[in-house]
Amino acid sequence: MSDHIIRATAANGTVRAFCAFTRDLAEYARSCHDTSPVVTAALGRLLTAGAMMGSMLKAEGDLLTLQIRGNGPMRGLTVTADASANVKGYPLEAGVMLPPNRFGKLDVAGAVGAGTLTVIRDMGLKDPYVGQVELVSGEIAEDIAYYFTTSEQVPSAVALGVLMDKNNTVRQSGGFIIQALPGADPDILDSLTEKLSTMPSVTSMFEAGITPSDILGDILGDKDLLILDTIPTGFKCGCDRARVEKVLISLGREEIASLAAEGVPAELKCQFCGKAYEFSPDELMHLLQSL
Repeated sequence: MSDHIIRATAANGTVRAFCAFTRDLAEYARSCHDTSPVVTAALGRLLTAGAMMGSMLKAEGDLLTLQIRGNGPMRGLTVTADASANVKGYPLEAGVMLPPNRFGKLDVAGAVGAGTLTVIRDMGLKDPYVGQVELVSGEIAEDIAYYFTTSEQVPSAVALGVLMDKNNTVRQSGGFIIQALPGADPDILDSLTEKLSTMPSVTSMFEAGITPSDILGDILGDKDLLILDTIPTGFKCGCDRARVEKVLISLGREEIASLAAEGVPAELKCQFCGKAYEFSPDELMHLLQSL
């Protein structure tokens, strides 16, 4: 099963739903950043949320950024997504190792700690929309749900999960977002809350061969579920040499001159995907002269 997002509505359009399968993009992010299992789980969850939230954007050029900053050893994560559900992201500390939590699971909350979730929507206006909430758990799914409910006044249920294999690669990854829109019947919300509370984890359902459309069918099938479309999603970084050169220029003349004086190539890596770009001493000098 390839990575994709199912978009749907139910209850005469008063409920909207997204369910994503994201194993390949989570594994790609792990390999890019050489993340530990707990960091892989945290980054995979936020990438999955970002992909689904990106697919909510209206225009092709709109961009979404999710930033988590915490006082845990991982310190934070950043994910960006576009309206086509292309995502990229990175952790501030990739190698964090923690013992399992009291449930025997990867301790994502312990790695994140207390802090904030910031959501930035850049829709091509003069100023982007910025919303920020305190983290309520550090488990990411609950924090995304809290953001929607308090900052955007859209009651939401969010589930996110990453299951690691014994060789520390990603075995399963995905999640769903169910949202009540204006006009939703309170009785429907109550029944959804009850149903979601008894459901197994999304990764265990994927492990059993259940697809995203099956998951939404199980949750909303008795509420006139309407599947709207299937959207491919993946880890996509738009970095190139020209963009990295601009980053190099931003370091300033003194820093570029210092790098050139070392007489060896300077290597810069993209923060999002880890791709390395090399600049020879001659290229550095030419760049310095161009400034």
